[in-house]
Amino acid sequence: MTSVNVTTTKNTVTVTGGDSKVVTVTTAGPQGPPGDFGLDQTAKVDGSLIYYDATAASFKADAVNTTSTLTDGGNF
Repeated sequence: MTSVNVTTTKNTVTVTGGDSKVVTVTTAGPQGPPGDFGLDQTAKVDGSLIYYDATAASFKADAVNTTSTLTDGGNF
C-alpha cells in the first residue's frame, strides 16, 4: 500500500493509474464543542455538575446542582 501526504489545500482529489481499489480521504474538522457553549463556572464548588439554566440562557456549574444534592434527596 502506498501512502500520500498532501500539504496543499485543494477542493479536488484525482487518483490516476495503479491498482488502487480503495481511496480514503480525511480532513480535519472543527475542534471543541459546537457553537457557543457559554459555560459559567464562576460560582463552581467541589462536586458541581454542569446544567442548563434557561433563564440565564447558559450552562452553569455552581452549588445548585452538585453530586451531594442529587444523591441526598435531590430531584431527578
